[in-house]
Amino acid sequence: MLTGPPRGAPLSSRVSMTSQTLPLVQITPRQSAPLVTDGPAARKPAWLKVKAPGGANYAQVRRVMRDLRLHTVCEEAHCPNVGECWEHRAATFMILGDLCTRNCAYCAVAHGTPLPADPEEPRRLAEASAAMELQYLVVTSVDRDDLPNGGAEQFAAVVAETRRRLPEASIELLIPDFKGSEQALRIVVEAKPDILNHNLETVPRLYRLARPGGRYDRALELLARARAMDPELVTKSGVMVGLGEEWDELVTAMRDLRGSDVNILTIGQYLRPSASHLPVARYYTPEEFAELARLGREMGYRHVESGPLVRSSYHAWDQARRATAAV
Repeated sequence: MLTGPPRGAPLSSRVSMTSQTLPLVQITPRQSAPLVTDGPAARKPAWLKVKAPGGANYAQVRRVMRDLRLHTVCEEAHCPNVGECWEHRAATFMILGDLCTRNCAYCAVAHGTPLPADPEEPRRLAEASAAMELQYLVVTSVDRDDLPNGGAEQFAAVVAETRRRLPEASIELLIPDFKGSEQALRIVVEAKPDILNHNLETVPRLYRLARPGGRYDRALELLARARAMDPELVTKSGVMVGLGEEWDELVTAMRDLRGSDVNILTIGQYLRPSASHLPVARYYTPEEFAELARLGREMGYRHVESGPLVRSSYHAWDQARRATAAV
């Protein structure tokens, strides 16, 4: 049985009271490591090297996406796992266009003035899911601060259309923060996704640098609010490492997410998309990721997916299975 902050406590106090609601864990000092330079001489560690994408299933998924004019975060965010996931017929759809109204310093998705929301997009996405016979799909979006509810209605429409065509499929929504709108969040929660995800991304000290349009406390409050709206809803969040955070800051962020009653945690290595993005401060070792997973399990997460190549939707179907089994 998961425990979290008292249900009657105000959300603002629930976010800030993690030190009282969760047991302290031993903070293990990280091994000293040199900063990584992102110049021509810098090389990624062996554990970050992946095969170039290819294969019959990869080609088919790519063709379906193009034919139905759909976007995937797999491509837009330069995900290193695109080859593996598409070969397993798993993809993370990105709705509401491919232009974001924010400009996060770590993200490869283009920013600018987006086009109006396409009312036919939910139908096309559901058709693609049915054509690929998906059993588990992840749906995310760019930030749409130009829309009244941040595009929440489009998420709800995607769930409804997909349930109509694929009633047995599981649906995970990876949502933006909707600028803290409770109304927008309620629209999404009432659509009844199987898992609701919002990534915290980094520690408070680096938020203004890495995620200037977001707010650390706002992200925590959104996740706590979602669980309060529907206590049966499984929630999920993720953090990147290697942006310059300290080990104890990272562990505190993990504890803060548990304080918001988050059930599933993903931890992965930040990889610089281009020279115009934030540099990598350091590469964490597989052993460090294993230690973070151990600490997360001690904090009470139902499941922790921690590794160099982990992204929020990496093996998402397995994360959901493990989290459900842990209830």
